[in-house]
Amino acid sequence: MDLTAIFAICLSMGMILGGNALEGGHLSSLMQPTAAMIVFGGTIGATWLGATTAEVKGLFKLLKRIIRPGLADRAKLLEDILRITTIVRRDGMLAVESQLTTVQDPTLRKALQMLVDGNAGEDVKNILEMEMDMLEHHGNASAKLLESAGGYAPTVGILGAVLGLIHVMQNLSDPSKLGTGIAVAFVATIYGVGVANLFFLPLGGRLKKIVGGDTEDRAMVVAGINGIVAGANARQIGEILAPFTHHAGEHEGTTDKEQAA
Repeated sequence: MDLTAIFAICLSMGMILGGNALEGGHLSSLMQPTAAMIVFGGTIGATWLGATTAEVKGLFKLLKRIIRPGLADRAKLLEDILRITTIVRRDGMLAVESQLTTVQDPTLRKALQMLVDGNAGEDVKNILEMEMDMLEHHGNASAKLLESAGGYAPTVGILGAVLGLIHVMQNLSDPSKLGTGIAVAFVATIYGVGVANLFFLPLGGRLKKIVGGDTEDRAMVVAGINGIVAGANARQIGEILAPFTHHAGEHEGTTDKEQAA
């Protein structure tokens, strides 16, 4: 579990609200239900309009990975690949069948099962690469919805500000309504700019990096399978996979790859 996202959100919000308090501002002055309805409702509606149902469903699946990325433990993945390589060179591909239950990574397990079932190495490679491309495409499309929301929110915030000013202009003869209208105008702008730059855009970027991690994990499996099919030994495959394991520190301890499949 990665709690850095929650910490970062709390830090940014805490600093902003703390600065507001130091300047003499009150939290209650930022609580405007009308502005929230305009900005959040308008942003969600605009984002939804520009998305497909599959992308929206994909986004909801990705959101839980903000604190549980589900990326592979690449050190364990490398260990499994090298162990299978040794078995294949010593006893042949069919001997791998009894070891499939010990393979943690679902993509590697699926690829080995296909090889055991008699599929050609080139066919297995093509299938894995096609799945990898589709995973990256659909994952990025869902993550980009947050970036789209980050683009809409400030504009909707400005729309809320204009509506608030219109309300003010219509009630110039009633001073009791001026404060509410001006508050909605300014707070709507704060909501739009704030939610875009503190939530939507950073979270969209974070999810795209998680999708990129998934793609790298699968690319590592493809490279390992290619080496096994080509008859390379464990040392050679270890050298081939070294670039992937150099970045394994960011994945260390996250062994819940199953939820990424």
